[in-house]
Amino acid sequence: MTSSIDLSAVNFDTTTFPVLKNDLYLRAARGEETERAPVWCMRQAGRYLPEFRAIRVENEFFKVCRAPALATEVTLQPLRRYAGLLDAAIIFSDILVIPQAMGLEVQMVAGKGPHFPDPLRTPDDLERLVDQSPGFSVDTELDYVYRALTNTRHALDGQVPLLGFVGAPWTLMAYMIEGGGSKTLALAKTWLFAHRTAAHDLLGRVADVAAQFLVGQVRAGAQALQVFESWAGELSPQDFAEFSLPYLALIAERVKAVYPEVPITVFARGAHYALEQLATETLYDVVSLDWTIDPRTARVRVDSAVAACLGVVSRSVVLQGNLDPTILLGDEETIRERTAEMCRGFGRSGHIANLGHGMMPAHDPERLRVFLETVHTSSAELRQVAK
Repeated sequence: MTSSIDLSAVNFDTTTFPVLKNDLYLRAARGEETERAPVWCMRQAGRYLPEFRAIRVENEFFKVCRAPALATEVTLQPLRRYAGLLDAAIIFSDILVIPQAMGLEVQMVAGKGPHFPDPLRTPDDLERLVDQSPGFSVDTELDYVYRALTNTRHALDGQVPLLGFVGAPWTLMAYMIEGGGSKTLALAKTWLFAHRTAAHDLLGRVADVAAQFLVGQVRAGAQALQVFESWAGELSPQDFAEFSLPYLALIAERVKAVYPEVPITVFARGAHYALEQLATETLYDVVSLDWTIDPRTARVRVDSAVAACLGVVSRSVVLQGNLDPTILLGDEETIRERTAEMCRGFGRSGHIANLGHGMMPAHDPERLRVFLETVHTSSAELRQVAK
């Protein structure tokens, strides 16, 4: 498969980009009325697609991330397969490129996932990180992501907007300490309660890198951004308020200071208790929901919180989500019914359709097509009724 891809056929010109033809996602993310809900999926480029698996046969995971032509090819695969059905592309990369840039080795092990051979286990290990070393540059370390974004923006030829992303500080800190996935996050949480000063130091440093990285992604061609706090739900409300929320807020504030017009989404998986804070104490335009909260409840809570802050918060907050990804393992009728129900739950405006988490390797690609088609029809019908 790789042999058919010309790795030298790239375009890194950031001075001009193709005119955007489908701005539905951007309009919705800014709180504007739309004729239907825009739709895209987390991990829409991934292992459920046979064309992606064909690329991976010949290429290690991070090689795909680091080769702009390969990253572009993989990003475009779902756009080709679901022509006219997806309203956004998200660059193929990984949240763990930030720990790599900061000096840690990260491997992607088949059947296991991410693995850090030498994770941070004590506060003294912070000395191994290079982000405060003389000459360190986020833009230099992560230039390959920028090049992939620029090349992909040209290759999209304006079909849909291109999203960039980062992992949030708490989630990245947990990976950097645990050395991979964990059921309890006991090692990372030990830092929170036994090494609080070091924990805040690390969280702040990751936030600094993440904010600079997002600004660079927009400069390279990203038209919207998402911040993934995948392990937010492993924190209590009190600990989320101390160890996650301030750093999420800091990232959005710094990006908005440079690019106020660029929509930013936050996905704090499992942190339902913090919906009001995310809506009123940060500058995120979109709050993404996982599947374990009813969208009607979320809408009421967010709108009430924003209304209570009139004069302090003068903006709308869009919701994204939130179909349970495992529903795509069901039959087509079930997928249609549950997707239509999801659309009704979010209502006639202020919604970007997505899954409540990412696509899974076991998913049948054609089941995703059913989801996408149903979002198109159901959300459009809801808006027609409103008229």
